[in-house]
Amino acid sequence: MGMQGDEKNELMSSARRKEIGRACMLSTEVGAVLAAIRRKNESHPHYFSQEDCYDTSILQSLKSLRTLIFSPQQAWGTIDPSIYLSPFLDVVESDDVPAPATAVALAAITKIFRNNVFDEKTPGAKHAMAGAVTAITSCRLEKTDSACEDAVMMRILYVLTELVRHPASVLLTDHAICTIVNTCFQVVQQSANRGDLLQRSAILPDLDVRDGGNSESDDEEIYDNRYGIRSAVDIFHFLCSLLNVVQVYHVEYETGQGTMPRQSLDEDVQLFALVLINSVVELSGDSIMNHPKLLRMVQDDLFHHLIHYGTRCTPLILSMISSIVLNIYHFLRRSVRLQLEAFFSFVLLRAASLGNPVQVQEVAIEGIINFCRQPTFITEAYVNYDTHPMFRNIFEDLGKLLCMHSFPANGPLTSLQVQAFEGLIITLQNIADSVDKEDSSSPLGEYPIEVSEYRPFWEERPANGSESWVDFVRKRKAQKRKITIASNHYNRDEKKGLDYLKVSHLVSDPPVAKAFAMFFRFTPGLDKTMIGDYLGDPSDFHLQVLKDFTETFEFTGMALDSALRTYLESFRLPGESQKIHRIIEAFSNQYYDHQTSDTFQDGEVVLVLSYSLIMLNTDQHNPQVKKKMTEDEFIRNNRAINGGKDLPREYLSELFHSIATKEITVFGQNGMTLEMNPNIWIQLINRSKKMKSFKVCDTDRDLGRDMFAVIAGPSVATLSAIFEHTEDEGMLHECTEGLFSIARISQHGLEDTLDELLASLCKFTTLLNPYASADETLYGFSNDMKPRMATLAVFAIANSFKESIRGGWRNIVDCLLKLKRLKLLPPNVVDPDNVIESSDSVADEDSESPGQRGLVGRFSHFLSMESVEESLHLGLSEFEQNQKVIQQCRIGYIFNNSSSLSNDAMQNLGRSLIFAAAGKGQKFSTPVEEEETVALCWDLLLTTTLANVNRFATFWPNYHDYLLTVAQFPMFSPIPFVEKGIIALIKVSSKILATYRPEKQSEELVFTSINLMWKLEKEILDTCFEPLTKQMSKILTEHPGNIQTQLGWKSLLHLLSITGRHQETYEQAVEALIFLMSDGTHIYRTNYIYCIDCAFGFVALRNSPVETNKKIMDSMAESVKNLVQWYTSGYSDPGSSTSTSSADDSSRALASSNFTVNLFVRLGEALRKTSLARREGIRNHAIASLQRSFTLAEELYFSPSNIINCFNLVLFAMVDDLHEKMLEYSRRENAEKETRSMEGTLKLSMELLTNVYLQFLKPISESPGFKTFWLGILRRMDTCMKADLGVYGVPDLQQIVPDLLRKIIVAMKEKNLLVPTEGDDLWEITYIQIQWIAPSVKDELFPDV
Repeated sequence: MGMQGDEKNELMSSARRKEIGRACMLSTEVGAVLAAIRRKNESHPHYFSQEDCYDTSILQSLKSLRTLIFSPQQAWGTIDPSIYLSPFLDVVESDDVPAPATAVALAAITKIFRNNVFDEKTPGAKHAMAGAVTAITSCRLEKTDSACEDAVMMRILYVLTELVRHPASVLLTDHAICTIVNTCFQVVQQSANRGDLLQRSAILPDLDVRDGGNSESDDEEIYDNRYGIRSAVDIFHFLCSLLNVVQVYHVEYETGQGTMPRQSLDEDVQLFALVLINSVVELSGDSIMNHPKLLRMVQDDLFHHLIHYGTRCTPLILSMISSIVLNIYHFLRRSVRLQLEAFFSFVLLRAASLGNPVQVQEVAIEGIINFCRQPTFITEAYVNYDTHPMFRNIFEDLGKLLCMHSFPANGPLTSLQVQAFEGLIITLQNIADSVDKEDSSSPLGEYPIEVSEYRPFWEERPANGSESWVDFVRKRKAQKRKITIASNHYNRDEKKGLDYLKVSHLVSDPPVAKAFAMFFRFTPGLDKTMIGDYLGDPSDFHLQVLKDFTETFEFTGMALDSALRTYLESFRLPGESQKIHRIIEAFSNQYYDHQTSDTFQDGEVVLVLSYSLIMLNTDQHNPQVKKKMTEDEFIRNNRAINGGKDLPREYLSELFHSIATKEITVFGQNGMTLEMNPNIWIQLINRSKKMKSFKVCDTDRDLGRDMFAVIAGPSVATLSAIFEHTEDEGMLHECTEGLFSIARISQHGLEDTLDELLASLCKFTTLLNPYASADETLYGFSNDMKPRMATLAVFAIANSFKESIRGGWRNIVDCLLKLKRLKLLPPNVVDPDNVIESSDSVADEDSESPGQRGLVGRFSHFLSMESVEESLHLGLSEFEQNQKVIQQCRIGYIFNNSSSLSNDAMQNLGRSLIFAAAGKGQKFSTPVEEEETVALCWDLLLTTTLANVNRFATFWPNYHDYLLTVAQFPMFSPIPFVEKGIIALIKVSSKILATYRPEKQSEELVFTSINLMWKLEKEILDTCFEPLTKQMSKILTEHPGNIQTQLGWKSLLHLLSITGRHQETYEQAVEALIFLMSDGTHIYRTNYIYCIDCAFGFVALRNSPVETNKKIMDSMAESVKNLVQWYTSGYSDPGSSTSTSSADDSSRALASSNFTVNLFVRLGEALRKTSLARREGIRNHAIASLQRSFTLAEELYFSPSNIINCFNLVLFAMVDDLHEKMLEYSRRENAEKETRSMEGTLKLSMELLTNVYLQFLKPISESPGFKTFWLGILRRMDTCMKADLGVYGVPDLQQIVPDLLRKIIVAMKEKNLLVPTEGDDLWEITYIQIQWIAPSVKDELFPDV
């Protein structure tokens, strides 16, 4: 209890101290006022003193207040404030009190409000507040000088400020608030010639305007007569009135009045109003939209004044106007769509145009930049204006304006150019951030988008509910683009223009009149004479177009002459009277329907009066009319036209003077108005009532790309020009970042722009200067930062956006080749042996996608020259510094990780590399330089191909076409192009065949190109046999099962047989072949012949090892097992299809046997040729292998014709050739050894002939030509028996031939093939031949004869 009592006493003590403090404050202020009143001012003796006459009631009230201060009957917070305010207010209101005393009294009142002695709940507070406003705002200074007056006026402003901030200010009325504002404005007027501090102090503090609900009605009492929205409306109206251009510019002052120029005075007032208007918008924000009348004032009065005055103001005022409109955009843009368009069209774009003072242009550009800095402005401007056929292309015009102003001329950049350049960079970066979003994985839509169906282009809603708003506005932009094209066609040929509307789906089929009407009404640049002729046509459809065209005008609130001007400004009235009548009649009906007054009884009155105005316009402004119509004549001509009654004379007089003063004209042929006028503004306000509100939207990738497309050309040209002309390092960095932003955007479907950008940057590298020597180029590159930055930029773009580059690859390749010649490229810029096939397999941080790396940050690192500057301190040479810059370019990464390239990019890259390798566009100073350049091109092409081997079949057909093209170049030299190319292609084939691929196209393509290379220069294989043999051996030993095409086998084995002829590669090639044939698993019908041919090629070599040749021939003989397997299995090798239909079995068996026998014959022919080798061991082993082959082939099915054919091609031919060879050697001197050696081989061949004959005796005997065949054997026996070796003696053949004949005839007799038979002379013929060949065995073989 004790503690609570202490706390209560403490609280009471605190309250008491507060009450005493307020009493002391009041006592001090009363004393100060009394002292100020009684003080005699020596410098101003006319001021009051003690003896002067003054109002004793003022002193009495102050003294009375002093007696009550320390003995109040109640707390200060409950005392009527008038009690202690009135004495001070009396001093302020008095005309007799000196200015110093008034200033002290105002200071006392300020303290009372500031210390919150009372609040809104205090009894009498409302009356006290009203009295304070009345007294302070009515203060008059009759007896004072300028210095004292300034002090009093400052005090008045302080008091009003505290009064408005006081809690009891909510009790003030709307009238009181307006009075306060008016007083502040009077201070501004009176302080025009005084200190600037006083003017700035006249700006009121924040007014807490209570919404009070919807303020549509101005007659309702809101919050019991307290101030609210009505005062805000009145104040806002007052502030807008200060911007009335007509009043300001037509006020006249007498000469010598005041010390400041008239223009300065006007600007002070206007600036004061603009600052307050800006404060209102800033503080009220979007709450203005809750009050329709206030919103209407912003839409109409404020914007009209801002636009009208913005075209004629000083830079300071223009800057303030731009700030106000920017704030309105922030808070109220949903409701000021047309007004914002008008502001840009009539103020900023015009103020920034050439011809205006530079200061005005700078302020306008700064205003535009402030808008562009807003995150969503450029997107919203594009969506709301550029995509709408009825609006101006605001974004496009702003972008092109920035490009125009920032484009450099001769000399250094001006501040205006730098300013516009910064705005352009901001715009490009904003678009790039919206298009190239790191967190967006969704693909962009098609570009350019096409309109495939009719939709009314003037409607602002999607055609169906499923269509997104982005697709809708994009298609509407496409419509707008086609409308522009249609207008060009229309101006040249009306029919073509209207037909184009139908073809472009801008008009329905059949056409509707409204579409043509909207086209004529809102398309800028149309020929107005042609529009007038069309609208005046009498056909029903044209009349409907005229009606719909006229209904697009809103004449509400417009005078007749203004409406007529607006109407006739949109087209040129035709000369035919009937056409004029139809047009004016349509206008009259529309105007009459929109009138709210009862001036006219019907539309006929409007028609007559309109005709009269047109004639008056011709009369007053046609120089050929000498006698002009007077006002009285005009009024007299229009008597009794209003239903038999006269129109008011004043009305007709106004019309007359309006037409006589200003002619009715047609706008410029481009359709753009020259200046804002009341008629246009009324039309704008009327249109805004029906137009959809401003669409607030966020950035979008598709829209961002479309936006950039409209300014792409000027942007690239401007930044390129700045990069070329500026020497400022900071500007260069900003410029390159801007170019990189363009690349970020262009990668998404704007490939042409990206190529154009790369072409410009490559030019700045100085590497492509055809007139500079290598030393000059190297010097420029080493001593100028610009070429290095350009080089970094080129390869940064190539690294980041290589999938979108098309024609730009040619420039990139040319730069690479020049760097190679300058020896700035690393020795191994690419590594084909370590190529990354897919980006998914990359593990290091550099392999992350550009979006994950943060392109801008990484590019800024690329552009940093700090590392180069540091290298100077490290003592690096100039050449080493250049190499360090090139290393930063990461050139190899472009090709090693090219798997992300699109098909188009691959084609362009390949074309550039192949053409460069063939020498197109290249000049070589030495053969070594040529060889290095070609090698680099093929290495890059190889690396790119290996990285994309999984889609080889997609891009290589075009590459092959390029190879065919370069082969036809007039100056094409196959060396070293073919040498490097065939090596690269063999490596590609090795990569393709390293993995089994179901599709065969890739294999076919690569070997087609390999064969092309070889045919271009066949001798080239002798210069590159080692790498070729290595690759082919690897394929045949490691991946033979992946070779699926006949062309692949043929090419590999054929090339292997050629490259393996060399001593360095023979062993490797033979081992690969023996491995392939010995295994037998990968011997197929498709490659069997090529294996045999390849084997024969190696065996036929003169100095090849005998043992190796024997191994090859053994493999050849053993390959017959494959033939047997294919024959017994019915159809060939693994992978061949077999049918289950029994009806085809017999035909398949026959086909299989014929095929395998043909392959066997091919084998036999190879061994037959081998039997003619110079070395006896090889000849004899060939015959042994042939014997082995026939033995294994016993399971094959040889038809009689097949076996006879085999004998003719193989055995008979072999015997004949060996016999001829033997006789040839026998005729040579000192060739006995060779002759006897060849005779030995012939004996083996005769034995082989005998054995094979007996092996296949049955099918041979079944042949119709058996007798002829048998005679062939006997003839060869006879030939060998009677061989003449000349000086080398009797041949040994005479000893074995009888034995062979004996063996054959015995076998034939055993099989009853050689028996005496009536009608068969075989036995007799044989007997006669034996008697001739070997008489010694005749009796033994034919004992019965």
